[in-house]
Amino acid sequence: MDFLDKFGINIKNKDLLLTALTHSSYSNEHNVDNYERLEFLGDAVLQILMSEYLYNMKDLSEGEMSKTRASYVCESACLKYEECINYRPYIRVGHGQVGNVSDTIVADIFESIMGCIYLDQGMDAARSLFNQVVIPSVESHSIFLGDYKSKLQELVQTEKKSLEYVLVNESGPAHDKVFEVEVKIDDIIYGRGVGKSKKEAEQKAAMDAYSKQASL
Repeated sequence: MDFLDKFGINIKNKDLLLTALTHSSYSNEHNVDNYERLEFLGDAVLQILMSEYLYNMKDLSEGEMSKTRASYVCESACLKYEECINYRPYIRVGHGQVGNVSDTIVADIFESIMGCIYLDQGMDAARSLFNQVVIPSVESHSIFLGDYKSKLQELVQTEKKSLEYVLVNESGPAHDKVFEVEVKIDDIIYGRGVGKSKKEAEQKAAMDAYSKQASL
């Protein structure tokens, strides 16, 4: 588990790092801790680092900071950060998910790794990884899936129309659910999305609807 070495980060507590890479499906089978508590902590660390970065830019309003932060702390953004770190081969899942690790799990683990770094090395080390992995995406103005929900909201508000996301289907076992969402504008279905979380399905539905904006 040396994937953090190239960023100058050497986790001392290897068991903690292993926990950060462990999904509940694996922990249930082997009676070990999973990443969920670390994910909770890491999400807060990521939020504060992004908030700090945007605050220091000085030329952004509160609303602009909120929208930008949401864009770079979303699931699709975390998936992009994984490509830079390459921790996917080390993720531990139960037998039913081996070879089919969902994007949601991969994205969640980026946050759990941030939580692990914070506990083991402190905020400066977490900021170091953030600067090396997250900031390049911000500075290159990468557009992630998380943008589409806010973009659609702005478009609908301009047209003074109502916007609603409706969960129409939920399937699969508890540890690997699939959600299907429809987005309605003035009670007319404009987009559909499927994802491993309701949030992901909503974003994909928003992207589908936004691509049809000429007909809104």
